[in-house]
Amino acid sequence: MKPIITLFTALLFASCGEEPRKEETEKQNKTVEENTETEAPKLRHVVLFKFKESSSAEDINLVEEAFNALPSKIDVIKGYEWGMNNSPESLNKDLTHCFLLTFDNEDDRDTYLTHPDHVAFGDIAGPHIADVLVVDYWAN
Repeated sequence: MKPIITLFTALLFASCGEEPRKEETEKQNKTVEENTETEAPKLRHVVLFKFKESSSAEDINLVEEAFNALPSKIDVIKGYEWGMNNSPESLNKDLTHCFLLTFDNEDDRDTYLTHPDHVAFGDIAGPHIADVLVVDYWAN
């Protein structure tokens, strides 16, 4: 009798993890497809920095803080994130900092490039940048 109770208990617990209904799964998939179709492509602006060897940790922190302040000052920036390289591949060519900005269109990106706060940022960062790489692309 004990094995039957154990088997019954196991079956009972297994049935508690109810499978999603086919209709719910199809509805979720359709919603994802609709959101993807209706969402306009976004323009990404990638900036990679290599800092001068003469720049101190405080200098680099100042540049990071100045870049991080731009999204609150320039409203055409629709998305922003940044980080430091941690790739094990050693292919970064000493570019250590990556900043990713998102714009709705090229006009907004161009507004950002000439915006007084972006120009002022260049004055802060410029003395500490040994190399920079910029890539813009439309996200698929």
